[in-house]
Amino acid sequence: QVQLVESGGGLVQPGGSLRLSCAASGSIVSTAVMSWHRQVPGKGRELVAFFTTGGGTNYADSVKGRFTISRDNALNTVYLQMNSLKPEDTAVYYCKYSRGSYASWGQGTQVTVSS
Repeated sequence: QVQLVESGGGLVQPGGSLRLSCAASGSIVSTAVMSWHRQVPGKGRELVAFFTTGGGTNYADSVKGRFTISRDNALNTVYLQMNSLKPEDTAVYYCKYSRGSYASWGQGTQVTVSS
């Protein structure tokens, strides 16, 4: 069973930056499809960024050029660097591990962008 623990959320002003971390235990992130999602109250969970099976990266149009997904295989951790944050980026951010038919989610971390 894979456990994911997110951290790094918080309150930031518009235009600011945050880096989210997702630490995995129970499996190796380099062998799975790792992704970041976000959700606001009353809406479905939105895919923000992910690693493709070929090792590349892909992003939602709303965050392209501002967010960067990366990973440290030695630490078994995936990151989401978020720059030029906007109020509409306010959400709970979740990390997801997917391998075959198995998926696991972290508990989420709140990001609030407000002046």
